[in-house]
Amino acid sequence: MIAWPGAVRASAAIAGIDIAANQVTVRFDKPVATASAFVLNGPDRIAVDLPGTQMGRIAATGGLIASTRHGQYDQQTARIVFELTEPAIVADAEFSPDHQALTLTLQPVSENLFARTVRKGRRLFGLNKGNDENTTQPGGITVPLDPPKPLPAPLVTGARGTKRPLVVIDAGHGGHDPGSLSADGSRREKDAALAIARAIRDELAASGRVRVALTRGDDRFLVLGERREIARRLKADLFISVHADSAPNPAARGASIYTLSEVASDRVAAQLAAKENRADILNGVDLGGENNDVSSILIDLAQRETMNISSNFATLLQREMSGTVHFKDSAHKFAGLIVLKAPDVPSVLLETGYMSNPDDLQLLFSHDYQHDIAVGVRKAVETHFARRLTGE
Repeated sequence: MIAWPGAVRASAAIAGIDIAANQVTVRFDKPVATASAFVLNGPDRIAVDLPGTQMGRIAATGGLIASTRHGQYDQQTARIVFELTEPAIVADAEFSPDHQALTLTLQPVSENLFARTVRKGRRLFGLNKGNDENTTQPGGITVPLDPPKPLPAPLVTGARGTKRPLVVIDAGHGGHDPGSLSADGSRREKDAALAIARAIRDELAASGRVRVALTRGDDRFLVLGERREIARRLKADLFISVHADSAPNPAARGASIYTLSEVASDRVAAQLAAKENRADILNGVDLGGENNDVSSILIDLAQRETMNISSNFATLLQREMSGTVHFKDSAHKFAGLIVLKAPDVPSVLLETGYMSNPDDLQLLFSHDYQHDIAVGVRKAVETHFARRLTGE
């Protein structure tokens, strides 16, 4: 955690993000003293921490930036995560004279240099020119910095043997991101999602037919891309992300299931081809001898097949859960959700009910309802893999 002195606790707000070909400029409504940045891989990202700053509802893409995510790392520190279209590092960072803008100059690099930069950890900006590597601000204020954390390695439980199918359950939100809140603010989506995810894990593990892992087993924050990458790194056969919905209309209630929309696949496939540099990532098929165009086509075809499998599983999941769980009309929906964009892992996002509805809220935190969801998921998972085994 970044400790920041009381003198700067009157937080600035991020007013905007401007992206050019190789530059990113973050604008503030008040002066910001310092910033720090580090890079992460799997996927390739640049994370920027801004002490004494509150995050606004800002998003921007373009140039080397494929997508922008943000949140409060702690009460006094905003964090922006830029997902990259290709490996790149922060070659230079400079505050404007009034410290109300920070411009990052990005430089595309090789995968090897990017990996070395990951290992170097965090750089601090906003100090005297040429002194960015120090962790002491002029005037003697010490700024302790935490190193970037690697992706967690989840515990895999359930059936013995690596040949059993692996299901990764993702509890939405967590840490500083509470998700949706109940009307009185006393209940948080992240807590319901974790409890339901644990119930699903326990039910699947008890079946003895699959292996199962959680992206998070406690109250921690994970960037959306990290969640799907955990599943891909574990070579999961199925990914289920658990959430709870919210709506301005308190009468809205019921579960729903999302799968990836068709329109989102092309750009994702192209970015993935560039990121992996034509290396093998799909079912053991080496793409190294192909050019970028062929790699993009192969990845796109794989993702289309994955989307079909995901859609079929969503239909099956609704069927198996409907006996005990109330679904909305037209419960199967399609969206370009980042967490579902793994091209080689069938993925669904399960909205288990509405935090904004009093009846659903009571169910979401009920052990019986959590168990009903888990049983429905277990039945769907068993049928899904039985069909895959027989080629149906």
